Amino acid sequence: MEALIAPVVPTAWQGAEVLYSFVHSRVAVLVRHWFEIGLTDGVLEHGARLELRLLEPQAHRGTESAAQRLVIDRPVWRADLFDRLDRPAGTFSAAHFHPRFDGDEPSDRVFRPELTADPWAWAAAQLSDLDAVAAAGGLPPEAVGDDARDVRDQAAMIVDVARGLAPTACRSRDQCFRLTRDVAETVRIMVDNLADPALLDPADVRSWLDEPAGLPEVR
Repeated sequence: MEALIAPVVPTAWQGAEVLYSFVHSRVAVLVRHWFEIGLTDGVLEHGARLELRLLEPQAHRGTESAAQRLVIDRPVWRADLFDRLDRPAGTFSAAHFHPRFDGDEPSDRVFRPELTADPWAWAAAQLSDLDAVAAAGGLPPEAVGDDARDVRDQAAMIVDVARGLAPTACRSRDQCFRLTRDVAETVRIMVDNLADPALLDPADVRSWLDEPAGLPEVR
């Protein structure tokens, strides 16, 4: 099945389109820019996040022309191609991945030299072998099915989108906020869970702390 992707090209100072979804028959690959606070040291991190999710099966509704419900839910694997803001930009000093999830919660961070050295080649290799990714996540091959082949064929395109959301593509705190304002509530949880609140200058995250919670109501 052809992947569905939002027809948006990432550019500097972009802020309206924050999440790219490559949706197949059984899986979806999500790509976005992410911002994070180290809970033990208060160091800020940001960069491209790629996440493999399973689609939740939905019954057909309405006529042959009716819009169908699409539910991208169960997380399987996550790669965070991040820089630490206390180290040189573009070194991927915080690049890591989570090979499996326990429900909604990711496993511990895993660091690999090859991931830091060339995160784009590493990500492309992972996307090109979803059977292995699924197995590492505790899933049988049929969980991804033929989507493994389709994602492999589109791995280069997915990685190109991720490159546009890399740490070095985000040039200011304001731009980072524009790309991640939808996770302001998550940032507030990070601040609340800091091992030592004194490690963080609140001014560094003021935009997220001041952002209203929730989504505007659609009428």
